[in-house]
Amino acid sequence: MREKELRLALVCYGGISLAVYMHGITKEIWHLARASRAYVAGDECETESEAVYRRLLECMAQEGDVHLRVLVDIIAGASAGGLNGIFLAQAISRGQTLEPLTKLWLENADVEQLVDPEAKAGNRFSKLWATPIAWAWASRQSGLEETVEPAARAEVRSKLGAFVRGRWFEPPFAGAGFTALILDALDAMATGPGGPPLLPDGQPLDLMVTVTDFHGHPERLKLHSPDEVMETEHRLTLGFTDRGLPDADGVRTIADPAELAFAARATASFPGAFPPFHVGELDAVLAEREREWPGRDDFLARALPRHHAASHVESAALIDGSVLANAPFRPAVNALRNRPARREVDRRFVYIDPHPGKRSFRLSGGAAELPGFFQTIFGAMSDIPREQPIRDNLESIEARSQRIERMRSLTDAIRPEVEAAVEDALGSTFFLDSPTPARLVSWRAKAHERATKGAGYAFASYGHLKLNSVSEELAILLHSLAGPAHRPSLPAYRDAIAGYVSEQGLRDMHALSANGASDAAVLFFRRHDLRFRIRRLRFLARRIEAMEQAGEVPREAAQTMREGLFDALTPYLDRQSDDFFDEPSRAAARIAVEQTGAALDWVAQTRGLAALDDAADVRLATAFTALPKGDARRRMLLAYLGFPFYDIAILPLLQGEGLDEFDPVKVDRIAPEDARAIRSGGAEATLKGIQFNSFGAFFSRAYRENDYLWGRLHGADRLIDIVASTMPAGRTLRPGAIAGMKRELFRAILAEERDRLKHVPELFDALEREVG
Repeated sequence: MREKELRLALVCYGGISLAVYMHGITKEIWHLARASRAYVAGDECETESEAVYRRLLECMAQEGDVHLRVLVDIIAGASAGGLNGIFLAQAISRGQTLEPLTKLWLENADVEQLVDPEAKAGNRFSKLWATPIAWAWASRQSGLEETVEPAARAEVRSKLGAFVRGRWFEPPFAGAGFTALILDALDAMATGPGGPPLLPDGQPLDLMVTVTDFHGHPERLKLHSPDEVMETEHRLTLGFTDRGLPDADGVRTIADPAELAFAARATASFPGAFPPFHVGELDAVLAEREREWPGRDDFLARALPRHHAASHVESAALIDGSVLANAPFRPAVNALRNRPARREVDRRFVYIDPHPGKRSFRLSGGAAELPGFFQTIFGAMSDIPREQPIRDNLESIEARSQRIERMRSLTDAIRPEVEAAVEDALGSTFFLDSPTPARLVSWRAKAHERATKGAGYAFASYGHLKLNSVSEELAILLHSLAGPAHRPSLPAYRDAIAGYVSEQGLRDMHALSANGASDAAVLFFRRHDLRFRIRRLRFLARRIEAMEQAGEVPREAAQTMREGLFDALTPYLDRQSDDFFDEPSRAAARIAVEQTGAALDWVAQTRGLAALDDAADVRLATAFTALPKGDARRRMLLAYLGFPFYDIAILPLLQGEGLDEFDPVKVDRIAPEDARAIRSGGAEATLKGIQFNSFGAFFSRAYRENDYLWGRLHGADRLIDIVASTMPAGRTLRPGAIAGMKRELFRAILAEERDRLKHVPELFDALEREVG
């Protein structure tokens, strides 16, 4: 049976009060991840909805011959999507529960809870004249009388009236109160019933949320003339990583709760509704609760490096992340680099759009009408930047997939010639079926020499491309290790390393030429070319995967080979991380611009690549001998020894892409318009939070219960489609299986939520009739 991983990279849009709907979707994703973990571990599922997902995975194993695990390892979000993404990431990393969040969303995502006490109307007669005007406007804008159930109209009328009679021309919602609610939510998750993390050991989890720096911070731009200019940058991305390994206390963690609260409050600071966020607000809330924030200064230095360097962190004003980046695909795409892959990967970008095609805030007027004065101003300032289509992002993902396909075709096309060249380089040997560490070293040297000479003039361009790549990697590493409080600019590190490379003669015409590499160049690569080692081992992992899928090697032998490869690969990957380096290494990085040679010597000594190479040879020799003697072992050895040939051909095509997930990326969407198994018509036919320019769910518990339930149902509908689409080519489930699974899942969700959602009994009755 084929082993496969469905890896989900989530991109969560903003949506104001539709955050409640997105909570339902992300909670369903959490249930799927829990069901998948239980299926792989052989454990029982805790809920009936998770049991349905497990039955789907079992059915795929029986009928599709694919053993699938579902992982969520990349989450990027903005505004309400960032808020939900943070909670989901914490649940995945720590094995915490999302169940307490549902109660908090339903009870606290209410205008009466969110409004600043000082913003409420002074008495029941304050601005009394505004109430009927507001109600008439809301009815005209939203068709409220027709869409709100009669039982909810009184609640909405009362809360809307109190809201419009409150404080004007200042944010109505309390910033500190919102921060406190976020901390309450994280505490509720931590104290609820937990379980194991939802990612295997060694599998990283990356979380990114977008934030807008209201005042902006200066960024240097290099030009020809003048040499340098300053521009103001307003975009910020707050990134967190769980590297997949337990900390000193034996638990995985993605960030301290205070750091997550910082990111959640900042990304969801919707302009006009909440005051801008500043770190002093969080400090005050933590002090009131007598809570420590370990690592505060280090976090602020990472999150706000320019402000920290200028000692202006406390003055930074942060507002909603969706103002400039409502669809944060780019951070998620960047996180694809250096993802470990032990088996076949089906990578999906899944973006959650709660109300596609509709602006989160809009004034009246149809598309056929010319926009008026205020409509044009608001559109230019907010709507257009916020709602810019994602075509550029999707085209970037498609271009990456096309490069991968070209690379695969290229390596397949040249494989016969590479294998013949390696065999010719080795000459007559009786020991190819019996690799040892010493023989691997000897064979590798011969194959590398043949690849260099065979490449001719192409080797010069390849060598300089490698030299530039290694130099850039070292510059970025040293710049990062130095820390924002001490380091010069990244261009200064680049210039310093470029000068060192020239001083060593590595730019001379004979250092990297058609005749091969000079001794100085060989030494430089042996000491610093970490990525070549990683590319080689990743290449072997893909080759054994392809051979297993083609039935050329038994599954058990392929798994042993994979384990050996990843045992050898892990130490190399560790040395890419800043966390690997100690304080003396960081001190060396801080003097790297002035003493470049000494700093690079320290990096080389700390990494110790030569010793790693020796250890890798031992592991690989053992892994090769686990393969059956004959063609399978021979082909894997020839792939390993012939990698320099492949690398010369494919490195120019990489364009900075990682080689771990070497598969095209597919993109899926979860939106009301896409989930039609129960009811068609999209958001207008299902959601209540779209009222009042997407603020509607803040005015009614019934609205929130409606949207949360539809979030789970829409999420379930789309997730079954996405999981089922990973079936191998030419295989499908039996007719009616998908529709039957969906009905089972919908019924399970309705049964699980009926006792909790007391304010929408008519919705349950209607859904039960529609589900059948």
